[in-house]
Amino acid sequence: MTKRMIEYWVIPPENDAEFVACMEEVLETYEKPYDSSHPVICMDEQPVQLLKETRVAIEATKDHPKRVDYEYERNGTASIFMFTEPLSGFRQATARSQRTKADWAREVAHLLDTRYADCEKVTMVLDNLNVHTKGAFYEAFEPAIARAYVKRIEFVFTPKHGSWLNVAECELSAMTRQ
Repeated sequence: MTKRMIEYWVIPPENDAEFVACMEEVLETYEKPYDSSHPVICMDEQPVQLLKETRVAIEATKDHPKRVDYEYERNGTASIFMFTEPLSGFRQATARSQRTKADWAREVAHLLDTRYADCEKVTMVLDNLNVHTKGAFYEAFEPAIARAYVKRIEFVFTPKHGSWLNVAECELSAMTRQ
């Protein structure tokens, strides 16, 4: 009897001009030489389930690995925000209790105010999630402050079904599999 192997995957439609146009923009963005005054940063976020152990684990010995009971209690959820600057090696992950437009805007603003305070502009590669909008800054900040943040960001969106082109998504995927 043969074992059936199925891997679920998002397959972009063939001959999709919009997909190709967005993909080329992302790839051209990654080809730009490093410029510390206008860096390329990537961002992604992921919801995570917080788990609480119900029994004390049995520590590893020379004869067996650490043993953790399969039962757990749900202990809420959180969202991990990942920022990475591929050409400098920078990466930062932060956690928030939720993921709203305002949460996203505050995370981006914090990065602009700290690591990129001296940069006139940054290019940000991100997916088309509904919270990734310029309007999110207006939900989180006064209009003049929101406008100042928006003017400092050049948004480059991955194509629909092409979020795998986002380096931050790859970083998050590797981190959450550990």
